[in-house]
Amino acid sequence: MHVQLQQLRYFLAVAETRHFTQAADNLGVAQPTLSKQIHTLETSLGAPLFERIRGAVSLTVAGAALLPLAQRIVADADAARSAVSDIVGLRRGEVRLGATPSLCSSLVPEVLRTFRAAHPEIQLYVIEGSSQDLIENLHAHRLDLALIVQSSPDDLLEATPVLRESLVVASPLSAPTPYEPIALAELEHTPLVMFRAGYDIRGVTLEACRMAGFTPKFAVEGGEMDAVLAFVEAGLGVALVPSMVLVNRPLLRATPLAPPGMQRTIALAHRKRSVLPHAAEALRATLLAHIATEQLPLGVRPL
Repeated sequence: MHVQLQQLRYFLAVAETRHFTQAADNLGVAQPTLSKQIHTLETSLGAPLFERIRGAVSLTVAGAALLPLAQRIVADADAARSAVSDIVGLRRGEVRLGATPSLCSSLVPEVLRTFRAAHPEIQLYVIEGSSQDLIENLHAHRLDLALIVQSSPDDLLEATPVLRESLVVASPLSAPTPYEPIALAELEHTPLVMFRAGYDIRGVTLEACRMAGFTPKFAVEGGEMDAVLAFVEAGLGVALVPSMVLVNRPLLRATPLAPPGMQRTIALAHRKRSVLPHAAEALRATLLAHIATEQLPLGVRPL
């Protein structure tokens, strides 16, 4: 037995009007076409659905039994079409974005504001964490997209480089730190405020210091981005941070490092062989457009 949704729609139209010609007019089809589809449906079901006596149309026992089922099937199909249409049209849905703390406090808010203005019905979820944490969340399908620090390739992820940012020396505005670039080795005897273990910048900083020939001295360690910047503001030491995070920190000074300096590449990642939800695709486009058209902080350039 093969029953088509269109046949059920024709059946319901006739059941409602009790008239083949009027039902055809309501549906915008020719009356012979409607009659043929009803006949095909009756053949498929193995029973007549309507009695036609002297121009009057009424439901048979089989037709009466089919009526509530057909109504439910057509209603479910319409609901499914409406739900998918809402998602495709970005009238509903959700998107889950991951980003490192430095990006959550700088780039991400502006991007989400633009996206929210264009798609107010889309629910936004943000996870803040280290790149490794975000990669694990992508693998576990807890994120659609993530802004991560690009490192070694991951066979399960598609990572598109979008930004390159410089690390700078953050110090209190009142400290006698020079504005001109300084060599990393000049920080050998300067207490550093260091991030917690597992933090992206911690590993980069320690490796850069090792390559410069010294082991850094820590004034305090173990914080997240906001805590590290607050410790620097309090005069506990200096910190190597992405230049982007100092945009809204008027009490801190950014001193660039002398060439070759320290840079890192930010990539926008998602799972390979996985179709992005429409909302996630729209957020991805919004983020890329923001990077391409908006003024980025000093020391940050698009790729």
